[in-house]
Amino acid sequence: MHIDSIAKLRELYAAPKERAVKKQLSELDEYCQRYIERSPFVVVASGSVCNEAGRVTEQGLDASPRGGPPGFVKILDAKTLLIPDSPGNNRLDTLENIILAGQAGLLFLIPGMDETLRVNGVATLHTDAHYLDTCTTEIRHPKLVIKVVVCEAYLHCAKAFMRSKLWDAHSHIDRLSMPTMNEMVGAQTGISSESQEETMKRYLTEL
Repeated sequence: MHIDSIAKLRELYAAPKERAVKKQLSELDEYCQRYIERSPFVVVASGSVCNEAGRVTEQGLDASPRGGPPGFVKILDAKTLLIPDSPGNNRLDTLENIILAGQAGLLFLIPGMDETLRVNGVATLHTDAHYLDTCTTEIRHPKLVIKVVVCEAYLHCAKAFMRSKLWDAHSHIDRLSMPTMNEMVGAQTGISSESQEETMKRYLTEL
């Protein structure tokens, strides 16, 4: 059966428990802030969707990993986060989506911790000196920051990480069992690139 309505979907699942509903907050409480301060990694989800009102764009959906030292995402207050933009491939999928749709979903992770933190909010791009200075490190002064005004925040349970055993060293693959990034992209595009050694050397200058 094709599930094409919320009513049909809900027939398959029980109603969420009161605790699951109440844990959704409208701002970052003490525990959310402590999590973000310890997190070195966040996935930024964004999208610009064609709707019935006729808003048509060429952008689609995107989920982009962002990393840095723990706490690289800055907390201005209980409603506001700043994510510094770091050098990438210049596709700018996430940044273009934010300009077009003005929303982002964030998934924060802490290595070794199975629980995650989800944050959804209104996203905008800024080059204000104060914001840039707030996100500046010894390594980099960002070109811009993503400002997220929090609408929803909630801690997510550990089940997905327990099932995947993501942090368990015994579940890690031998990296040599997969080709290098350069080999895979070269085969996909037919475009020769630098060697893996050259890539890693370049990456070290862009971290």
